Amino acid sequence: MSVLPELFVGVEGRNMNGPVVRRPVEFHAMEFVEFIKTPKVDGVVLHRPFYPAVEGTLCLTGHHLILSSRKTNSEELWLLHSNIDTIEKKFVGSVGHLTIKCKNFMIIQLDIQGMEECLNIASSVEMLSNLESVTLTYPFFYRPMSDILEDGWQAFLPESEFARVTGDEWRLTHVNKNFQVCPTYPQTVVVPKAVDDDCIMQAAAFRQGGRFPVLSYLHASNGTVILRSGQPLPGPNGKRCKEDEKLVNSALCIGKRGYIIDTRSYNSAVNSRSKDFYLILFPPGGGFETEAHYPQWRRVHKPLDRFSNLQDSLTKLMEACNKNTNSMDKWLGHLGASSWLSNVKEVLTTACLVAQCVDRENSSVLVHGSEGLDATLQITSLAQIILNPDCRTLRGFEALIEREWIQAGHPFASRCAKSCYAGSKLKCTGPIFLLFLDCVWQVSQQFQCSFEFNEQFLIFLFENTYASQFGTFLCNNEHERQMLKLAEKTQSLWSYVNRPQILEMYINPLYQPNSSVIWPSVAPQSLMLWSGLFLRWDMDNTVNDSIDIEIRKIQQNDKKLKTRAIQLRKQLAELQKEALEKGLISE
Repeated sequence: MSVLPELFVGVEGRNMNGPVVRRPVEFHAMEFVEFIKTPKVDGVVLHRPFYPAVEGTLCLTGHHLILSSRKTNSEELWLLHSNIDTIEKKFVGSVGHLTIKCKNFMIIQLDIQGMEECLNIASSVEMLSNLESVTLTYPFFYRPMSDILEDGWQAFLPESEFARVTGDEWRLTHVNKNFQVCPTYPQTVVVPKAVDDDCIMQAAAFRQGGRFPVLSYLHASNGTVILRSGQPLPGPNGKRCKEDEKLVNSALCIGKRGYIIDTRSYNSAVNSRSKDFYLILFPPGGGFETEAHYPQWRRVHKPLDRFSNLQDSLTKLMEACNKNTNSMDKWLGHLGASSWLSNVKEVLTTACLVAQCVDRENSSVLVHGSEGLDATLQITSLAQIILNPDCRTLRGFEALIEREWIQAGHPFASRCAKSCYAGSKLKCTGPIFLLFLDCVWQVSQQFQCSFEFNEQFLIFLFENTYASQFGTFLCNNEHERQMLKLAEKTQSLWSYVNRPQILEMYINPLYQPNSSVIWPSVAPQSLMLWSGLFLRWDMDNTVNDSIDIEIRKIQQNDKKLKTRAIQLRKQLAELQKEALEKGLISE
């Protein structure tokens, strides 16, 4: 059956979560008819914490659950099915109560008259929120209601990003054309100029998943670099690869030394060399670089939790946030038991270590764990936030995410398939990118004037990784995105967010460009729970919004006063010049 495009007609309504917005009217395509047992139910009551109940008409479409108020027709809830993490059913008499827990941590309850209608709605939502084919998800049906000013799919190409690298020792290589060397790398990467493509292919065969060492960042002030890769595969017999050794050593200047930051514990790295240990987690023949074969490099182990442990940590964190307790000691106990802030601390500490090696010790760094898809990207990205002021601008931060996460092969589809309320239904899920965003937020709180983007931009990115109308975070790597032709069939998130009227919502009004390296504190007292994200559905955020509005008003008034002062100076200079010409005053 062919895919029929959905039709959209703009209507205005008040979103339950924000101001008046324009929403599309959606008619479901034929593919979704078999999933929708009951398309509309009247008399449904919506409950949310700290908000009055709303009664209205509930409609199901191919991609949205929509509730419109019958009384005023001014309140609406538009909820993407893909944003639903889990749904719980409870019946009291003939009234069904559906508790919908979302991937963005929102929890709502729907009261539906009639057991059959309630079961039909629940069954339909469960099927529509777990579509097997990615081509049936909303980004393939979404049509923007405004003109596209910039093609976000072309905004951060490797060729244009490489033009910003100031160094003669590096080159672009297309050795991965058609993804034949590494399926999770882009087709174009940056490598040392001293190694040819044949050498790279040999080195790739010695790295897990073919993820050979590539350039992540070049520090302009001293020429040191950050590389990332997958683990080497020496196996239990200590097999070596001279091509890999040449590739890694070519990143160092003559007489320089480097550090290999392994995000696994020493025991895990040793055990990964065994053919019989954890074959699911580690490939047979894994391991680490033998120092005798990489004499210019010193290996340091900084163990970070894997995605499965982080998933458990996030689940416990949200359980703590949702507990009704009046005891601060109990609340802090639940928070500490989640280990979320401990994970934040460890990731930030490791990123600071990498930045210190690069900036203060003039040493290059190679970062990897096992696959090089998760913790590795957290560390290389955060190190650049610390070192590079461009990454603290809005456009530079977008480029960082595109370069170090999307193009670098972080498996968004697998890691973000479910969130904290789904339990352990999927074994590959884990909030790797969310933990990175939390670390960025922590640093931005310590350097509030050094970041051009605000907290809302980080939350916006978090939400779009789990459920979105855009195709940017779909799939697990560039190979999969090209196979599905996402650039042709979906809109880029960057096309939307870089429109001036949207961009201004995410600008930090306190921003002052800071060209220095910033060094965040990782002391426990310096790290906070990101309440603006994890507690936002249980808090009144109007205070923060009003503060931002007042700051912008003050800045606009200051700008007007400065402009008026310049005008008055010009008028004074003209009057003085005229007076001099008439001899009324002397020089």
